[in-house]
Amino acid sequence: MHTGRMTVKKLYHETRRLPREQAAELMDLLLVDTFSESDAAVEEAWGREIDRRLAELESGQVKGIPAEEVMAKARKIAGL
Repeated sequence: MHTGRMTVKKLYHETRRLPREQAAELMDLLLVDTFSESDAAVEEAWGREIDRRLAELESGQVKGIPAEEVMAKARKIAGL
């Protein structure tokens, strides 16, 4: 009996037809929606990590990489 409901398998096959950018946007939305609940311990750990990294940058211990360079490398790795 066909109920007309979209199964996960059908949905997957439909989304495979999307242009790459739209598929990536859909994945981002699903990930954010699925994992958006915050965990206090994780938030605290990230806060400490951010403070540590900022201190390293401000002290000159590490040097930042321009966003354009990072994105160009990411696009190359992704084959875009």
